[in-house]
Amino acid sequence: METFMSQSLLILCVIDGDGCIFNESLLKQGHEGGRLAAQQLTKAVAEYLTNEDVHVLGRLSFWVTVYFNRTVLASLLTRHSICSLDQFESFIAGFSQSSPRFLLVDVGHGKEGTCTKITEYLQTYIRFPQTQRIFFGGGHDSGYASTIAALQADGLLGKLAILDGYPNTVSHLQKYRLPTLALDGLFMNQKPVSKTPSPLNVIGLSPTLMANGGLPTPHSPPNMRTPTAGKLVDPSLPLHKHSPPPCNEYYLMSCTKGGACKYSHDYILTPEQLATLSANAKKAPCNFLKNGLQCPYGDRCCWGHACPNGPKCFHLSKGKCWFKGESMHLAQS
Repeated sequence: METFMSQSLLILCVIDGDGCIFNESLLKQGHEGGRLAAQQLTKAVAEYLTNEDVHVLGRLSFWVTVYFNRTVLASLLTRHSICSLDQFESFIAGFSQSSPRFLLVDVGHGKEGTCTKITEYLQTYIRFPQTQRIFFGGGHDSGYASTIAALQADGLLGKLAILDGYPNTVSHLQKYRLPTLALDGLFMNQKPVSKTPSPLNVIGLSPTLMANGGLPTPHSPPNMRTPTAGKLVDPSLPLHKHSPPPCNEYYLMSCTKGGACKYSHDYILTPEQLATLSANAKKAPCNFLKNGLQCPYGDRCCWGHACPNGPKCFHLSKGKCWFKGESMHLAQS
């Protein structure tokens, strides 16, 4: 995470893309529709903040994360003739490319995947002192009620606002008296009803994670990945000497950069190679701790949370150690 993260105030927006589906007219416009959707969302949030009399615009950093099941959503939209697959793919590209801080994250198969990710997102980022507001697009789903209740119990609801995509869909949250930002025309008024449970098997879909740089997703279960198809590493070369090298976050944790990642997600790694990758990653500092932030991954983080040389680090005495976080040179128990 860049140094500015420790200086800028965060305005975050997290959207359940399986429920808050973008408007048909925008989807049909493909890349241009994605760009227009991003502009419309940004404008609505900016006007909301202006009405709240927020005067720190020069220090605000605006991030948008949309979690969705890409294959199932593509099937739903094409089956109901809402848009073509090409239009859907182009819309995603247009939205994510409108800003390096706009992410679209495919949670993969599983009914509860989107809800689980957003729950972890809310519970993690709402506690960051830099976070000023989180705009939450998912009030249509009562499955988030327990999450909202937990945040209320911790006294954190003052940072939360609801994106009202569907008419009268946040009624179950009214008791919390949360501020609501109406977004007329951005989302569909009613979600299409899926008539078949099986998802469309779309050939040629890009990797399951679609993002364009920016804020990492707050939680993903540890997963030492071994793809079933891909390329083998050259055993005569160290892993970091390959071109490009394997992506640490993809194989050891969860990479949010998708096709924009400069490292490879295509290697087939053995357990021994994964262990080597893990050991080498620990030699590089976690950017969250390095910049004075709490790491949302905790023990699951693949990066180093402590300097391997400990409190007597020679490089620290010269002011040149990579592990710059306050706690990164404490004696480890």
